[in-house]
Amino acid sequence: MSSDAAPPARSGTGCVRCASPAVEWIRYSGEHLCRDHFLAFVERRVKRELRSQVDLLGDERIAIGMSGGKDSSTTAVLLSEFLGNRRDIELVGITIDEGIASYRPAGIELAKRLCGGLGIEHRVLAYEETAGRTMDEVVALDPAAIPCSYCGPFRRQALNRAAREVDADYVATGLNLDDTAQSILMNVARGDMEKLARLGPHETRQPGLVPRIQPLRMIPEKEVYLYALLRGIEFHDATCPYAERAQRGRFREILHRLEDDSPGTRHAIVSGYDQVRSLLQSKYPPASLNACARCGEPTVHNVCQACDLRERLVHIGLGEEGPFED
Repeated sequence: MSSDAAPPARSGTGCVRCASPAVEWIRYSGEHLCRDHFLAFVERRVKRELRSQVDLLGDERIAIGMSGGKDSSTTAVLLSEFLGNRRDIELVGITIDEGIASYRPAGIELAKRLCGGLGIEHRVLAYEETAGRTMDEVVALDPAAIPCSYCGPFRRQALNRAAREVDADYVATGLNLDDTAQSILMNVARGDMEKLARLGPHETRQPGLVPRIQPLRMIPEKEVYLYALLRGIEFHDATCPYAERAQRGRFREILHRLEDDSPGTRHAIVSGYDQVRSLLQSKYPPASLNACARCGEPTVHNVCQACDLRERLVHIGLGEEGPFED
């Protein structure tokens, strides 16, 4: 994790807003905050971000992508509290089971338990039903590939399908500030301006795609972690065993170094992106979608990426293709 809010407040340091002992030092703002003011600091920004991303008029259903980790669990708790007095808004938790035996079961159990405590419906959709294989099977079939090259397309399709199946108007994800800044840097480094223009939160609706919202988009990862701890939100504190080979890890390290040297860098990256986002979207408007010839899911091509990958795994299983790397 980054050091944006670290180290914790020094012993004896008082909150800048009251006389209570500070529990955290926010490096990018220079503030020491006590427990109550830190929680309010996070909640105020999440509320503001939620309002800026979506105008909830009533009779909406919001699916929350829940892994059981700190980000999605915090998102579920905050949305439940913010919207708890809105009887015309319904929340439903969705967990995608990638089929990683050493990792996912604990997250599923925690997500289910949290939803039960919040009084919201919880559903699970497994890769066996969508991708046709678990991620453990995928890695065994194509061990030289970067697992995220398969898991990313499979997960996006599964989450969209699950949200559509519950008639969701929006999908709320737990992406935090670090995740968002990393995605921006990755696409800039690749020169993929079209993908950069289409990063969430989504402002337009396309046939077959459920738009995504990201309430934690401006909250640093460590602040989410501390918030969950201070609130007593139970979460699965583990890392996917296949994540160490992901390209995102290199950008995470770069961003951490930049933030350490110049606190506020992540906020600047996202804010700068937001200023040019409309220009990017005017050059790269939403692509026309059609139904995948194999699975019927929306895609810009005749066959979607997930089906291409499923077909590749079939050929690998038959010994017809070499390893895949992205």
